[in-house]
Amino acid sequence: MVIAARPGQTEIRAVAAARSLQHPADKLEIIVARGKQPSAQRNAAIAAARGELIYFLDDDSVAHPENLVRAVPLFKEPEVKMVGGPNLCPGDAPEVEQVFALILASWAFASSRSRYSQVGARRDTTEKELILCNLIARREALLSLGGFDESLYPNEENALMDDLQKRGGKLLYDPDFIVYRRPRSSLRAFVRMLMTYGRGRAEQVRLHPTAGSALNFAPPAFVVYLVTLLAMPWVGPVLLLPLAAYVFLVLVQAVALAMPRERPGADVRQPPGIEAKTSMSRRILRSAAAVPLILLTPVLYGLGFWRGLFTPLRPPGQRPPGQVTLEHVA
Repeated sequence: MVIAARPGQTEIRAVAAARSLQHPADKLEIIVARGKQPSAQRNAAIAAARGELIYFLDDDSVAHPENLVRAVPLFKEPEVKMVGGPNLCPGDAPEVEQVFALILASWAFASSRSRYSQVGARRDTTEKELILCNLIARREALLSLGGFDESLYPNEENALMDDLQKRGGKLLYDPDFIVYRRPRSSLRAFVRMLMTYGRGRAEQVRLHPTAGSALNFAPPAFVVYLVTLLAMPWVGPVLLLPLAAYVFLVLVQAVALAMPRERPGADVRQPPGIEAKTSMSRRILRSAAAVPLILLTPVLYGLGFWRGLFTPLRPPGQRPPGQVTLEHVA
């Protein structure tokens, strides 16, 4: 198990949760990789690890105790290279974070909403649905590709997953393979995150273009469309139709988000301190509060993407990794 942490960080929630995993203690190695460059930290930990499988957690990921019981048997199929699932907002998080979680789980994030909510059943997937804060991978497969691209952050795992699939590897998404993790704690931090995601995706597209990269140009194209409308206020109603349709779809999504979300046959495990149900009135209020940011999500992501198209890039291996310290935690 590999957990990236900052130098001097004292509270690492993922370590306490890792110790509670249902897995033989003598077969569970916990490595805390400290540093200031997550890709380099994880690569150093991968090289030092002894196990066949690496479970990646962020420092604040609280893994469900049954996660390894669910995921490890899936690797009996040799083609399976990675297994991942969503990170969910805990029910005791502040209300503003609950709103942010609702936005992340909305259709504004397209297929990536599966990273933040339990969507569908276990299935073959792509990098669009998996996230590094809750991901298990074959160590051998990671080493064969040289680990994570240290010139990328974020999106280093997305580029690696694309490479794995190009080589015939299979990625699995399990909606019941879950960690609990709080979203950003302030509006400013949430906005910065959206723009960072856009920048990281653009840099990934520049370094590791794929056929699926074309869809990532939709948000920046939407930004251009909005700028065109602002620059030409005299445009006819026909050009306003896409904007009107977008606002309508967001309102429909807001109504859907306010409804109780239940998946047939879903695993309803809830660890202590996690709210199992939310009242309808609270759902409506959260959904209403989410609407403005859902409207802005593609704009912020698109602005970040435009920035990422022009940021200076260093080829892999030319970015100084900084000091990385590995701690083997009992």
